[in-house]
Amino acid sequence: MTSIEVTITYLEMEHPAMLRAKRSTRAGVAVTRSEPPSAAVAAHFYNDIGNEYFWTERAEWTERQWADWLAKPGTELWVLTVDGDEAGFFLLTQPASRTKEIEYFGLFAWYAGQGLGAHMLTCAVERTWESGADRVIVNTCTLDHKQALPNYLARGFEVVRTRTEWRELPE
Repeated sequence: MTSIEVTITYLEMEHPAMLRAKRSTRAGVAVTRSEPPSAAVAAHFYNDIGNEYFWTERAEWTERQWADWLAKPGTELWVLTVDGDEAGFFLLTQPASRTKEIEYFGLFAWYAGQGLGAHMLTCAVERTWESGADRVIVNTCTLDHKQALPNYLARGFEVVRTRTEWRELPE
């Protein structure tokens, strides 16, 4: 194990007018809801995308654990496809009555740098407002993709706090 200092940045958006939308003009791009949220799909994305960024807290979850978590009110799973191929996902939760959290958000590495993250984040934020939220929250850390924080800021999120911690990472 290697010990590393990680900075977590907490961001929020408090009004739909704060969103600076950016859409992909690429043909064949779609964002669709997994309804009901599929435990297998959520675990697949979490592990296959998150593995690169040391997402470990749910890596050993069973399908039953995923299903129970996804069954919570306000939880939504969305999938980004490009020409029918899976490109990324986001998972929305509702930690408080009028607050939506973008709890997980990620693209497969081979789709990075194509503007798809901005497009998917725009869709995620728009969905939170459509669902009746009056606040959207998200966090990212220095282990995530280097464009994660710049993407959140470019779409209109504001930093509300940061904290630093030490984490043990596998070799």
